[in-house]
Amino acid sequence: MFNLCFVVPVYNHQEAIAGTLKSLSAFNLPCVLVDDGSDSVCRNELERLAKTQSDWLYLVVRSTNGGKGAAVKSGLRAAHSLGFSHAIQVDADGQHDPRDIPQFLQLCSQQPQTLACGYPVYDHSVPLGRLLGRYLTHVWVWINTLSLEIRDSMCGLRCYPLAESIALIDEEFTGDRMDFDTEILVRWHWRNLPIAQLPVNVHYPTDGVSHFRGLRDNLLISSMHSRLFFGMLTRKLRKLIPAVT
Repeated sequence: MFNLCFVVPVYNHQEAIAGTLKSLSAFNLPCVLVDDGSDSVCRNELERLAKTQSDWLYLVVRSTNGGKGAAVKSGLRAAHSLGFSHAIQVDADGQHDPRDIPQFLQLCSQQPQTLACGYPVYDHSVPLGRLLGRYLTHVWVWINTLSLEIRDSMCGLRCYPLAESIALIDEEFTGDRMDFDTEILVRWHWRNLPIAQLPVNVHYPTDGVSHFRGLRDNLLISSMHSRLFFGMLTRKLRKLIPAVT
């Protein structure tokens, strides 16, 4: 049975989260909020929102900050345990245009085993460094999948089939921070599970809060690409060895 909710990972987005939730409330869907070890100001705001909007908000609290990937995993597990079949991941900072969400609802209801992921259509607000770094990741993803199927692996607007996603997370390693979004898509592709990519408008607010930390997260992403590269080689060697012997 198709049963959908939102999952929103939050870490110190106390200024943006109320507006993000207001934009999502128009869809009349439940929402799992994941507090990823936020400070007291954000924590109090999330508790206030969950209390005043308890008819549709579920608050999951992580005692310490584990990273975006860890928060998304907690949200997916919570959504599954609540009986939902699918979850739409939405970033807390208001980057995504809610008018793009209906296409995810339609596609996932028609193709329930497909992981639907956005690929960004940027406006002038995108930082040049983030854009260039993103294209480097695109190249590595194409190498590690030996395919051009994944057009963009870093967009935070996507719809997960929960049973298949949690099985993957339980059975394979996926990063806990900014490396998660890319790694789960590559491993999903390796399992020959269907992926669809949909255009989404992305805006970077000038007063927005970004938790991307250049050195730390670039090292994590580089490590992830290396891990996937050797994983890809191992997969190919396993296929070749029986043919040789």
